[in-house]
Amino acid sequence: MSNPTPPTIGLIIVGDEILSGKRADKHMPKVIELLGARGLQLAWADYVGDSPGRITATLKRAFESGDIVFSCGGIGATPDDHTRQCAAAALGVPLALHPQAEALIRERMQDVAREQGVPYEPDRPDNIHRLNMGVFPQGCTIIPNPYNKIPGFSVGDVHFMPGFPVMAWPMIEWVLDNRYAHLFQRDAYLEKSVIVFGSMEATLTPLMEQVEREHPQVKVFSLPSVDHPTYGRHIDLGVKGAPAAVEAAYPMLVAGLQGLGVKLGPELVRS
Repeated sequence: MSNPTPPTIGLIIVGDEILSGKRADKHMPKVIELLGARGLQLAWADYVGDSPGRITATLKRAFESGDIVFSCGGIGATPDDHTRQCAAAALGVPLALHPQAEALIRERMQDVAREQGVPYEPDRPDNIHRLNMGVFPQGCTIIPNPYNKIPGFSVGDVHFMPGFPVMAWPMIEWVLDNRYAHLFQRDAYLEKSVIVFGSMEATLTPLMEQVEREHPQVKVFSLPSVDHPTYGRHIDLGVKGAPAAVEAAYPMLVAGLQGLGVKLGPELVRS
């Protein structure tokens, strides 16, 4: 069943390594891909370094937004991991060892001991420390991690996973498919555009505004490029939205362009 009002979905990426350039963010393109396969779109993204104050403020906004939010990074148990603590601070709730998380972490430690051919020692200091990875804001639920069993967690519609793509991406898919399948809108989104040569956005703006006035169900977009490898200097001008609304608005856009006497290139369709 499709939902007439698409949800607002946000993404938070936590980590100094992204902002310093030591690592390039791979999460946003993948999240856009995962959402797109389900007929959903990413509405916003925030990048925040390993500053507890900034992380807490960012998460407080996320909790108060009512949006579906995915947060990647900072849920480990090293000194530079602050996300679990900041989530609790933003919510004003205590941290607690989640029983299900504890069981999963202990199971993982036993697996590692078997793989290494050594006995499992639950009271060894490093194993006790690993349980911190299951200390979450009180009242949360668990997100399973198919890679190594160390879970993430959810508080309402805000979902927390590790920064490692090999873990985070299947966990995001699990959340989408288990929590939000009723929101999926496959085949409910369409973009149609045309390549426009030899014009400027200022010239096209009145036409864009007219199309949006007469077809308020669509959004008109303009993507200029000065050095495209195929089209060179051009504007990719089009409309996006529900297929029926796009099909109704697009002819008006093209007719308006023809009336302006601009040179048109190929048409593009994206769904």
